[in-house]
Amino acid sequence: MSVENIIRERKGTIIDVRSQGEFMGGHVAGSINIPLQEIPERIHEFDNLAQPYVLCCASGGRSGQATHYLSQLGKECYNGGSWMDVNYYQSQAV
Repeated sequence: MSVENIIRERKGTIIDVRSQGEFMGGHVAGSINIPLQEIPERIHEFDNLAQPYVLCCASGGRSGQATHYLSQLGKECYNGGSWMDVNYYQSQAV
């Protein structure tokens, strides 16, 4: 299944890995904010979130790092790239 379909079908959880300040400046409706550098210390929070995780940030770099880290821990996750792209896909939801 593609990232676009996961988002459009509202499956899983959208996680924004930007800083809290960036997140407060604009984010995908319904997404949660767990900054990249806080993921290791907040990993227990992921157990309460529906998988797959769609990770996003400003351009896709940080979300790519988060995707790599979480997938090594056995989490089903995808790099959604820019939060603005994820927001667009969500606006196309069925």
